[in-house]
Amino acid sequence: MTLTRQKSPSTARNREPIAAVLEGVLPASGLVLEIASGAGEHAIYFAERFPGLTFQPSDPSPAARASISAWIAHDALANIRAPLMIDASTDNWPLERADAIICINMIHISPWSTTQGLLRNAGRLLAPGAPLYLYGPYRRAGVETAPSNEAFDEDLKRRNSAWGLRDLETVAALAREQGFGAPEVTEMPAHNLAVVFRKLV
Repeated sequence: MTLTRQKSPSTARNREPIAAVLEGVLPASGLVLEIASGAGEHAIYFAERFPGLTFQPSDPSPAARASISAWIAHDALANIRAPLMIDASTDNWPLERADAIICINMIHISPWSTTQGLLRNAGRLLAPGAPLYLYGPYRRAGVETAPSNEAFDEDLKRRNSAWGLRDLETVAALAREQGFGAPEVTEMPAHNLAVVFRKLV
């Protein structure tokens, strides 16, 4: 497959706000696993931004992994690994541990079983105190959902009935079952949230 670097306008817009939150979340050193890396732009940007960390991108899509590999070849950074094939809904992740896990804009564009797998495997790979960072739009109890997010939710469900915005409280309950504490939530641009869970046990 030809290695072609894919680009996303949304990544250019959100990578700096995401990185600003990650500065207070990621450890000073260690391995950061990214689930559903997509085109690879976030992984490359974070590897440049946090040179003390090693980044492990992953994606189930061959086209996405080809784009990630193209970005890695183009930027020639020493602290980013070749992409792995990881389907978050399964349990055969080819890693035994990680010091942090990040997942950007996946939970609403995948079946619920993918979120279940993400949290189940994060609970297995992360040590106590290690962070799981999620980014994207959510519904929250007692908080009015922005009209743009309501329209986005409708569009997602038209494209795939198994997709759609998730209730943050439901995600937090699932995380709690896997040994994580309460979420630390940061309001982000375009009605998105940064949600950080830390492993307790």
